[in-house]
Amino acid sequence: MREKKKKKDRAALALVLCFCVVALTSVFAVKSNLDKLNTEDKNMEISKSTKTETEGTQAAAQTPVVDSKNSEKKTEEKASVDYIAPLKGKIQMEYSMDMPIYSKTLDQYMTHPGIDIAAAMSTKVKAIANGTVTRVAEDDRYGMTIEVTHGNGIVSIYSNLAEKGLAEEGDAVKQGEVIGAVGETALFETLEESHLHLEMTRDSAYVDPTEYIKGL
Repeated sequence: MREKKKKKDRAALALVLCFCVVALTSVFAVKSNLDKLNTEDKNMEISKSTKTETEGTQAAAQTPVVDSKNSEKKTEEKASVDYIAPLKGKIQMEYSMDMPIYSKTLDQYMTHPGIDIAAAMSTKVKAIANGTVTRVAEDDRYGMTIEVTHGNGIVSIYSNLAEKGLAEEGDAVKQGEVIGAVGETALFETLEESHLHLEMTRDSAYVDPTEYIKGL
């Protein structure tokens, strides 16, 4: 009886030990899988973080940088000068570089790079702002012409002037200073009423004088 009991006890103990081994093995397997999952999650988070940072850096690199100081400077340059009308009078021919307008003298449609301000012969013409006279010459189209450079890329050009009483090249002129008088020297506009032909350029490109000069 005792021998049979010992054999049963040994079998039971062997079963318990086997169960413990299986249980431990399961525990270690589950723990290993959990550790693996945690490691993968962490790697994914690091990968996402790195990708986000990289995309942010690339986006920042691709985003154009606007120099607000330069934009403000250009605005201030234009606003810092108050240009005045060179004489009093109505505009009888407007600035038109996009669409040709009819010319009485030439009997055809053509662009007009300036404005014609109605004024009687000999009416004094004044500088629209401080500057330096950089050219005095007779233009084949618009007659006696004076060019005044004002800085900031702005140049004013006065044509159809009388031949006498003109400012001289190299003269420093102040705003409102007389630089000439209205004449009738513009061959392209001889059939027009007496007037001053006024042009303006900015950085060598024609601009509409009425956008810069107050009172026109």
